[in-house]
Amino acid sequence: MSSAAPFAGHPRLAALVERARLKAAARGLPRVGLVYPCDALALDAARRMVELGLAQPVLIGARAVIERVAAGCGVATRDFDIVDTPDAPDLAARRAVELVRAGALQALMKGSLHTDILMAAIVDRAGGLRGATRISHAFVFDLPRYPKLLSLADCVVNIHPLVPAKRDILSNAIGLLHTLGIARPKVAIVAAVETVNPAIPATEDAAALVEMARQGAWPGAVVEGPFGFDNAISAEAARIKGIVSTVPGDADLLLLPDLNSANILYKNFNYIGGGECAGLVLGATHPIVLTSRADTLAARMASIALAVLAAPATGH
Repeated sequence: MSSAAPFAGHPRLAALVERARLKAAARGLPRVGLVYPCDALALDAARRMVELGLAQPVLIGARAVIERVAAGCGVATRDFDIVDTPDAPDLAARRAVELVRAGALQALMKGSLHTDILMAAIVDRAGGLRGATRISHAFVFDLPRYPKLLSLADCVVNIHPLVPAKRDILSNAIGLLHTLGIARPKVAIVAAVETVNPAIPATEDAAALVEMARQGAWPGAVVEGPFGFDNAISAEAARIKGIVSTVPGDADLLLLPDLNSANILYKNFNYIGGGECAGLVLGATHPIVLTSRADTLAARMASIALAVLAAPATGH
């Protein structure tokens, strides 16, 4: 299967997948744990990552259920390792986390269990995968009318983050962009307007984050805001409004005010803007892919590729 096949019209994501494939070929296939992969979509993801040469899937769940579903959808389980667990999603999630902690897996991917069950095991304070920062999420988009990959945070995990949480969301996303080879990402902190207005708390949050940046919080990034969405994306819109900045029209990351606005924009990019994306949970000790039943094949494979690029070495 060609690595470019699912990515027609999205060459930047195709290039990201190819980078991950080359990394896997050079350093050894990372072992990605599919947690409770008990439906056709999860098993198809396992098959596709093998076909693309991205990773070695490890299926974590009840063997009898996995094999029954695999037989029904024509997926041969001989290509995969299966870690047998009781037929309970929470137990599969806990076992997956144990395997990561033991060094047997380099990343996790959600199967057919609910997101909150998987995340509960990941954020567990006693035996989870918490890192030094708050758990967050970032998407990386290939948009037909934007000149490069564009990241959005946080569209999935943090509902109404305050400044300390936004600091971590920003740190996690900047770290991901560094991993992708963007040495000095340009960050636009987006609100409804581009001026600080006490009636719009997101603008005050933006001012606080920009001040942190001035004091050296993110020396490997340019962090500016607040921007309205128009003048974050369009250098011409920024020029018309008298905004002097190198970020408008060249942003690598948009930090959105809250989950409502971020999630709406992410779906707008996909369904109206013609975009395609990869997404990753950040801030844990290892990368985690959260999938949705509505995700395209391209989004699933690009997200696995993103996890491969962000994953620690396999030790091979």
